[in-house]
Amino acid sequence: MRSFKKVLRAVLVAPVALFLLFEEWGWEPLAAGFAALARLPWWGKLERWITRLPPWAALLAFGVPVLTLMPVKLLALYLFGLGYVTAGLALILVAKLTGTALAARLFQLTQPALMQMRWFARLYTPWKIWKDNLMAQVRASWPWRMTRRFKTRVKLAGARLLAALKAALS
Repeated sequence: MRSFKKVLRAVLVAPVALFLLFEEWGWEPLAAGFAALARLPWWGKLERWITRLPPWAALLAFGVPVLTLMPVKLLALYLFGLGYVTAGLALILVAKLTGTALAARLFQLTQPALMQMRWFARLYTPWKIWKDNLMAQVRASWPWRMTRRFKTRVKLAGARLLAALKAALS
């Protein structure tokens, strides 16, 4: 029974870990992209307004825009059903990237207000601990370490190639 539980846990945790890896990969860079928009006067004003919202309004400011992307994803499924696979995939990809960027930035702006709600803090804190532990396990795994090494080697080789090309063109 114990080994069955281990296998079941691995089967259930693996897709969650992959989802979290995608979110983790996209969360910071996409949030930074949205944060760069704060250089626009009206966008910066909007962000400052969001950071001053009371907790209940911060929850709406975080949740409503993210939920508005649901019809877009349903439209993508409809396109799949009509046989427009490329259009459906493109729409899903754009919705996922936009949704992740929007959610990441809005969460950065609203987290202090959201954490003032006891129920949110009570749910978020264990979730964050669990997620961080899972991500630490993934990052400590052999495939992750090998992928990071490979990525570093590719980056170094690319930098050397670029430097050689610049030297050759100079």
